[in-house]
Amino acid sequence: MSGEDAGPAGWPVRVRVPVEPVEAAVEADAVDAAVRHCSLAVRGPLFGVAAQSGDDGPRWRVVVEVTHGCPQQARDGLNSLLWFRAKDDAKSVEERRALLAAVARLETEYVDELSVLGTRYRVVRAEEYAAVDAFGDIETPRPTDPEPPTCDWSPGAGAGSPGVDEGLVLDPDAPLSPLQAAERLSLRSLAYSGTRFPAAVLRDSARAVETHPDVMLMPAAFLIVERAGTEPWSPGSGLQPTAHDARRALDFALTWLEPRQRGLIPFDADRDVDAHTVVAQNTSPAGGELAVLAEAAGRLRAGRLDQVEVHDTVYRIARIRRLLRWGPDGPEGPRPSDVNTHGPEVLHLRLDEHGTVHFEESAEENADC
Repeated sequence: MSGEDAGPAGWPVRVRVPVEPVEAAVEADAVDAAVRHCSLAVRGPLFGVAAQSGDDGPRWRVVVEVTHGCPQQARDGLNSLLWFRAKDDAKSVEERRALLAAVARLETEYVDELSVLGTRYRVVRAEEYAAVDAFGDIETPRPTDPEPPTCDWSPGAGAGSPGVDEGLVLDPDAPLSPLQAAERLSLRSLAYSGTRFPAAVLRDSARAVETHPDVMLMPAAFLIVERAGTEPWSPGSGLQPTAHDARRALDFALTWLEPRQRGLIPFDADRDVDAHTVVAQNTSPAGGELAVLAEAAGRLRAGRLDQVEVHDTVYRIARIRRLLRWGPDGPEGPRPSDVNTHGPEVLHLRLDEHGTVHFEESAEENADC
């Protein structure tokens, strides 16, 4: 079954009622979550890069994941993408020249869009938000969110995991479930408000609703949030593709990173030393504090928990959502009021049009310094 709702500004939304059992379960799960978590907490913008080729139609493909904190970080990601494509994939001198010309621009200019070899690349801006309940608690993973059949907690297990947006295609015409359509329509008017935002930020946000009247909902991602006492929740990790990836990051933080930050394990200790190994050896005067951390990590592993408390700090796996504003020419790019933490710069060794990497030039520059 399908239908269309033109919605505000005449942008159509295709709605398809789920009929397959798995789809129906996901939709029912989403309805339950919407009842429990009826408000949104908006964190701020994230940036990445999307690409569109001639045969993509209105679709764009994410090529630099939309997880970066400022536009320049996304530009740097595009710089690296094109440099390695020139080094490894170019099939002719002409192709390599075109790719290296784009890299040269990205090394010196604040470029938000460029075309290379028939493909448009655009730095895109997403809004990061989470659903919260009446008590201000952030939504945790849903029962129907993807989970691995067997949880691998071994060191480095996440190295081969797909990225947050790996293979993601942004298709404004893709059919949505009824609840997805309702969320998309309700968020079209989302804009910043309140005195804590500078006037330029408020102005750009209101303008974006007019220039990019539709929104594209991205797949859920997950991160660690933490809260000490009555403090507000604060992020404790970057975005992860699955809840298990976020739990594994929390396990690492509890057993490896926090002991080093608290001085319980020396920073120069062997890579394999963590709270578990030190407690098992029973040789450290900090054994009691490390045992608390190891025990919390053990509970996290055994129960696939989404929340643990250690030393009066609550750690939670939060379900995070992102939306891209969408206009007649596709996804929104950076706004004038968005802040860059650094400027364009040379990121890689010089690569010539024949595919040769010039290592000796870097060595000479270091000698001059």
